[in-house]
Amino acid sequence: MALPVPRIGSLPSGTRDAITDVAGVTVGHATLDEGDVHTGVTVVRPHGGDPYLQRVPAGFAVLNGFGKSVGLVQVEELGVLETPIALTNTFSVPAVAAAQIRQCVAAHPDCGRDLPTVNPLVFECNDGFLNDIQRMAVGEADYLRAWSDAGEVFAQGSVGAGRGMTSFALKGGIGSASRRSGAHTVGALVLANYGRLDNLVIAGHAVGAQIATQLSDTPPAGPEKGSIIVLIATDAPLDARQLRRLSLRAGAGLARTGSVFGHGSGDIALAFSTAYTLPQWPTAPMPAVTLLHDALLDGLFQAVADSVEQAILHALWRASAFVGRDGHVRPALTELLRDWPHAAFAPFTFKPS
Repeated sequence: MALPVPRIGSLPSGTRDAITDVAGVTVGHATLDEGDVHTGVTVVRPHGGDPYLQRVPAGFAVLNGFGKSVGLVQVEELGVLETPIALTNTFSVPAVAAAQIRQCVAAHPDCGRDLPTVNPLVFECNDGFLNDIQRMAVGEADYLRAWSDAGEVFAQGSVGAGRGMTSFALKGGIGSASRRSGAHTVGALVLANYGRLDNLVIAGHAVGAQIATQLSDTPPAGPEKGSIIVLIATDAPLDARQLRRLSLRAGAGLARTGSVFGHGSGDIALAFSTAYTLPQWPTAPMPAVTLLHDALLDGLFQAVADSVEQAILHALWRASAFVGRDGHVRPALTELLRDWPHAAFAPFTFKPS
């Protein structure tokens, strides 16, 4: 029987409790798992159309900037996305960015000539403990496979970009969740590869030190060096400035799990809205949008914090124990928790796994 996941907060979830509860958003993976290669690509598509022509508003927050992402400078300047969002390992960022550019050029042969250049958007975490990252195994075909695989229902845990990721010295990876606030839905997806085990907090309870006693090979004390990428989608009508404010609240959900945004951690959150699109062509009419008033954002802020915390728990709960490169091991959190006495779970509020 699957170990139930603690339920975060009081706001209701969407049907799938995933980022795809925001209508139009889809997620796909390509997983590489052979020999010492344990990595992949995860793609989040903001809508089913052409994002180069139908751009969505976006904003982001860099909680700690130890990262090698591509495309954030233009997002900061223009406040829009014009490709899907891709997640992968650190050394595969250039290959995936090139794949996004080639995909756009194939659809729009004048891109970079008579048409504007496209802004690829790729985020990364370092999976080098479990994956032979120096192989740079991810290529264009893997990005396209993840893109074509995108759907409303998708796997979580040790899949796609999350295949080789570690969190709190345990197996990490992809997690997702959603919350509703009034008429609007907020969805989160995380690539979790961060955290010190002794800092781990689950649903408000500091359990990391107790879990660490169950490990035969206790990880050495040291600074937090991992990373996490947080993607936030909402159907609320917000502009880029408001979406940046939403992205910043991802830090609240992240901190609740025990992160201190360490010196060597790349912690980046990006939020986008599906409520409207912005045309690429200056001759096309701009949408007439009635934005949500700033004074009404608090419910969405809570939805972001709760869905991010829940998504991180989903990443930990759905990841499997793993033996990776050179025999490096990462246990699964759920396997360790099964050995706890029932009383240890008493403080948690559970939902079905």
